[in-house]
Amino acid sequence: MNDDIQRIDTVDEYNKLMGIDTKNPLVSVIDFSKTNCCLDFPAGHSFGFYAVFLKDARCGDMKYGRNYYDYQDGTLVFLSPEQIIKIENRTKHAPQGWALLFHPDLLRGTHLAREMKNYSFFSYKVFEALHLSLEERIMVIDCFKNIFIELSRPIDKHSKTLIVSNIELFLNYALRFYDRQFITRANVNSDILSRFESLLNEYFISDAPKAMGIPSVKYCAEKLNISPNYLSDLLRKDTGKSAIEHIQNKLIESAKNKLYDPKNSVSEIAYSLGFEYPQYFSRFFKKYVGVTPNQYRQ
Repeated sequence: MNDDIQRIDTVDEYNKLMGIDTKNPLVSVIDFSKTNCCLDFPAGHSFGFYAVFLKDARCGDMKYGRNYYDYQDGTLVFLSPEQIIKIENRTKHAPQGWALLFHPDLLRGTHLAREMKNYSFFSYKVFEALHLSLEERIMVIDCFKNIFIELSRPIDKHSKTLIVSNIELFLNYALRFYDRQFITRANVNSDILSRFESLLNEYFISDAPKAMGIPSVKYCAEKLNISPNYLSDLLRKDTGKSAIEHIQNKLIESAKNKLYDPKNSVSEIAYSLGFEYPQYFSRFFKKYVGVTPNQYRQ
């Protein structure tokens, strides 16, 4: 890891940097207005745990890879373990806002551990922070306070269940709020969908499939400067189909167009669309169209 990236492995490490006591080594809720941290974080850092930040004061530009979060005052940012985040153009400010930190070990053996894959916003990156209304912000802080209250109680056999249940409640609220954001940011999302459609059209009329194969969701997302999960979630909300389904539909559409030209053999069409072997193309085509390429051509 680069020297300018600080690795923070544990919740306790982060708490110490903030100058607060650790009530549970696997989970923490932090009210930044009550911290006495005087240390500057390095330009970049990564965590060994899940982190959710609700900042009430902008501290700089948050960068993931080569791109920037759409990060403003009062937004929620979700980070999964190992993500590297950099803060650029930092400004002096009084710490404000909240953080929820929880280690994957906290979830072992719980219902939430099995469900974490459904909270795809932990893998979002660019232009994908959750923008909260005032009412939503109050609900989020209430969730954080409930977890904090439970952490302040003596630990008993119910502690883990109640803490994890409250984290899951908060994450389910976040799912609802993201659904709302997909609707309220319709103009931004419409532009993404339009660019995605143009990207696929240009890809399949070029020689790119023959050289690079069938485009992956990751490839398309990188071209659009968004994360694969965000692209798929956006498409499902807007069209009912995932990103991979859109790519497959465009592939079938391109195949049908090429089959109308009798000069193209099925093998040539298969290679031109990015298939390594013609028989793979024939099976794929029959699966989605119901007939083989030759039968469709006839």
